[in-house]
Amino acid sequence: MPENRIGAEHDSALDVDEQLLTRVAWYYYVGHLTQQQIADRLNTHRGRINRLLAAGRETGVVRIRIDSPLADCVALEAGLVARYGLRQAVVVPAPDNADKHRVALGLGAGRYLTAALRDGQTVGIGWGQTLEHTLRALEARTYRAMSVVSLQGGLSRCPILNTFEIVFDFANRLSADCYYFAAPIYAENEAARDLLLAQSAIRETYDRARRADIAVLTAGNMVDSLVVNHGLHDPQDVTDLRAAGAVGDLLGHFIDAHGARVAHPVNDRTTAVGLEDLRALDHVVLISGGRGKFEVTRAALRGGYANVLITDEHNARQILDAP
Repeated sequence: MPENRIGAEHDSALDVDEQLLTRVAWYYYVGHLTQQQIADRLNTHRGRINRLLAAGRETGVVRIRIDSPLADCVALEAGLVARYGLRQAVVVPAPDNADKHRVALGLGAGRYLTAALRDGQTVGIGWGQTLEHTLRALEARTYRAMSVVSLQGGLSRCPILNTFEIVFDFANRLSADCYYFAAPIYAENEAARDLLLAQSAIRETYDRARRADIAVLTAGNMVDSLVVNHGLHDPQDVTDLRAAGAVGDLLGHFIDAHGARVAHPVNDRTTAVGLEDLRALDHVVLISGGRGKFEVTRAALRGGYANVLITDEHNARQILDAP
């Protein structure tokens, strides 16, 4: 079997068929799942699982051990699912720099979403650089009666990413209706936030986002996230949030190491789906990995804000090794 290494964007992950074959083999021979359980987990049918198991034996992937660089990743996936009660985890090999990390995470997320999306769904989208790579890896399809909606307000000034445009790009990729959260991520104060959310156009998007069938978001740390660098204009806010125990944010809401909402005025003026709303959704995909993401990723899992995690093997090991 040819050796695969993460390098340029187009060869930054193992072939999708080998990834699927490896997961199926691990679930069957090591995880002791039935073929039907595997089919349900991977959103496919039992006949395909049977063929993949046969291919695994014929190609030599299945011997005494699973002979693939992804075997460790699949074992980490199973560990994350067991510890945090996730519906699924996708662990990608850990590249050697931040840009390749985003590419690898985006590939994993794009493939997951391609398998998970269905006609008639409302898809909630956050923003972040990793979501741009997710979009590139997402298979373009035409879905019936699908809507894509912003989960949070945007950044008025950000040289790295157009936070309002990303929801349009997802909608265009999926031939879906598009609903913008046409507001800044942070209002001037809590009263201004409430006035924004009371406006009919914004309220419609907000209510749709709170009822999303599937939500896709990233997590930001307290050092170099878009929210910290471009959303909070007063450096004292960042200092005070850290002092209050913040380890990062989800949709602009700052949380502590246990996943609890930090008591700080910034959290009172966030224009986004609330943390309790997020926890109540049936299907929440968190894409979080790379340097400096361990604490906020673990906090999000502890808080129960996501039931699908896309991460890299380095962060997965850190999370599982931590108490």
